[in-house]
Amino acid sequence: MIQFEKTKLDGVFIIKPYVFEDFRGEHIEIYNEEIYEELGNIKFIQDNISTTERHVLRGIHGDEKTYKLVSCLYGRFYIMVINYDKESKEFGKWQGFTLSDRNRYQILIPPKFGNGHLALSDKAIFHYKQSTYYDRESQFTIKWDDPKFNMWWPIKSPILSQRDSICHFA
Repeated sequence: MIQFEKTKLDGVFIIKPYVFEDFRGEHIEIYNEEIYEELGNIKFIQDNISTTERHVLRGIHGDEKTYKLVSCLYGRFYIMVINYDKESKEFGKWQGFTLSDRNRYQILIPPKFGNGHLALSDKAIFHYKQSTYYDRESQFTIKWDDPKFNMWWPIKSPILSQRDSICHFA
């Protein structure tokens, strides 16, 4: 049975999928539409995968309308989730999580939250389902080390893209 665990961020959940393991390997159900309908009729319409090398930090990105269901298919990464809803009393509140192919945890991220991830293993495969189609133009970007938010990362000098080195706001 899939377990949902609340986090310190309203609307963000750690999901612990059921893992069946025997001498052949593992069987893991990573998504079941009925469960997400019960959570608020979340309908996912797009799946994305990014492959990331050690010490690469991607994000922090988000938008006003997209739910994301994030998991690690291979390796290990640290994911940062931050409330970027300027109307919320919890604006700027963040929490970091470690996802891996061993713990199989997933993170459900609601709209108006940003997320970024840092590969902790030589290679990590990041999978996420989205409730909207990808639209880069509507996204905000928060700089990973923005002093306003004082986020903790397990690295001091990550490898960044040009986009992630500066802030862009939607």
